[in-house]
Formats: sequence, C-alpha cells, structure tokens
Amino acid sequence: MRSSRVAQAFVIAQAFLPVLSAGVLPKIDLPKDSPVTVVSADFGDSNEMARGGAMLLDLHAALSLRNSSARRIRGITLLVMAQEVTPGGKGSVTVTSLDVGPQETFPVRVDLRLLRPLQASGAAPVQIGLDGILFDDLSFFGPDKLSSRRTLTVSEFEARRDRKYFKSLLAEGGSQKLQQAIVESLAHQADRPAYDVQVMRGGRATNFEPEKQVQFAFLKLPDSPIELTDGMARISGNEARAPRLEVKNRSERPIRYLEVGWILQDRNGREFLAGSVPAELQLAPGQKSQILENSTLKFPQRGGQPLAIEGMTGFVSSVEYADGSVWIPSSADLATPHLQRVASPSDEEQRLVQIYRKRGIQGLVAELNKF
Repeated sequence: MRSSRVAQAFVIAQAFLPVLSAGVLPKIDLPKDSPVTVVSADFGDSNEMARGGAMLLDLHAALSLRNSSARRIRGITLLVMAQEVTPGGKGSVTVTSLDVGPQETFPVRVDLRLLRPLQASGAAPVQIGLDGILFDDLSFFGPDKLSSRRTLTVSEFEARRDRKYFKSLLAEGGSQKLQQAIVESLAHQADRPAYDVQVMRGGRATNFEPEKQVQFAFLKLPDSPIELTDGMARISGNEARAPRLEVKNRSERPIRYLEVGWILQDRNGREFLAGSVPAELQLAPGQKSQILENSTLKFPQRGGQPLAIEGMTGFVSSVEYADGSVWIPSSADLATPHLQRVASPSDEEQRLVQIYRKRGIQGLVAELNKF
C-alpha cells in the first residue's frame, strides 16, 4: 500500500517538473537558397512541462549563423512555431543594427515561452524558420509573414539617421563633442521610461471609472507625409476608449501603413512615451481617413498603479509608402523639446552607446568610421 502511494506521488510530481523530450529541440528549417546557414545551435537550457491542458515550452537557444550571400546583412527575423493555431504557439526573434559581411558569422539569441496542446507533445518538433533578412542595399529575402521587411527597413533608416547625426558631431567638434552627446544619451536613457500600449478591438476593456472626453494634441513634424488633423477619445483610468483620429496624406505618394506614437500626461503633469499604435490603410495623395475606430488603447501600470491619463499627444513615428519605402522622423524632429524629453533611443543608438561604454570614445569613432 505504501509503495503504491509513493509511486503515485512520484507520477504526480513528475507532471510538475520540466520534461525534456526530443520535441523540445527545434528543427531549424531554412530555405535551400537561404542567404544564411547554421554554424551551430545550442538548446541546452530548453525545457517543457505540463501546464493544465497544454505543454509550456521554455525555449532558450544560442544560434550561430553565417552570411552565405555576397551582401552585408543589416537585420534578420526568425519565426519560431510550436503550434500554428494554438494561442501562444508561435513567436519571433528580430535582430537589428547588424553589419555582417559575406562569410562572417553572427549570434542570434532565442528566449521564448510557447504553448502547444498536451497531445502534441512528442509530435512534430518546434520549428525555427526564416521570416526575413534585410541587406545593406535595402533588398529583402524571405516570406515576410510577419511584415519583417517593414520593421527591418524602419530600423535601418533609424540606424542611418543616427550614425549620420553622430558623425556630424564628430566632424563639427571632434571626439569631445561626440562624447558629450553620448553621455547625454546615457543620461536620457536612464530618465526616459517607456511603456507599451495595448490595442484591443471592441469596446471597454476592464476599467469601471467614470469616463471623460479628451481632445488629442498633436506634434507637428514639418517633413511628415502624414498630418494628424483631429482626434479625441473617452478616457477612463488607464484606458482610452473608442479613439477617433483623422489623418491626411499630404505627400504625393500613396501610403499603406503608419504608426502614431503617444505621449501621455498624468495627473501630476508628468509625461511618458506609451509606444506606437499601428494602422494599415490605403491612403491616396491628399486623401483623409479615420483610424483606430472601434478599439481601446490600454496603457500599462506605473509603480504598480494604473497610469491615470489626463492628456494625450500624438505624433507620426513612421510611415510606409505603397512601394515599400519608409519615412521616419529626422534628427531635427527628435531634437524638439517635446520629443527629446520622452523619445526612446533607437536600437542603433543603444548599440553605439554600448560600444562607447565597452571601448571608449576611440572605439566609438572607429565604429562610426566603418560606415
């Protein structure tokens, strides 16, 4: 009797412990004509365990890839799939601000938590595939299921903008002026908390506080192809319900996508960048359209408390034209007092700051001179 209870307890305990299986080890599936090849893959810390009626997969992988093309790689997105139709069954990893030459290798770190049905455990392995690669000439390879081309292109434009800005400082005032700007960037990064906004389709989400109508304010960026002309929302706590935002294409080119960045003001007058909200549309030159209708913008908590919204200021953070080219704010736009206080640094600015911290000002100068 005692031995059967011990055996039963052992079985129950096993259900709550990480269970390594062949299904945990992903299959890296790259196209035959892929411009990258796998040099090595280490999945040593990956594990899965039963969680209710599903298997919870903690995937931790260190990949080493080689650029087998004749062009320099600027960015890459990998699609990781444990189960295509299950919520939480797939994810992605994007690496930007790369400068990988032909036959050079580069690391990609994968740290994802995925779900798949319990009955699927031990079946088809998790798959790591290629969604897209962007090259230095802005050409692209991949199926682009995740709109990677847009994401990687925007990141590359930001990188070029920021390198140009820092190189101009170096040309104007030498390494001393460059160093001053980098030190200021370090200070700003510490002082600029950023929050990710959630976009939920439909009506009210979770708040039950009284609503109030708030008119949006807008930052005017002189070179922006999109003009934000009018907007309002009903605010309740940390949610903006049924926002109405009117935009106008003031360029001479059709536009198919844009992102609006949001700066929030709380009851104490403090401002925070709350991320960007995307909108896919077909906007001809001179045409107006309304976006974000029938949705709720939910902003995260700050210090454990919901962020009480008193005001919202929008600005155009990126635009994609119908031909796939993009627009982003210029360095001069980012230097305006309002944006300078809250705007988050690009991936490239963060990379350059890290080079300065590790290799000093001369190492940073040498890096900038590569481009």
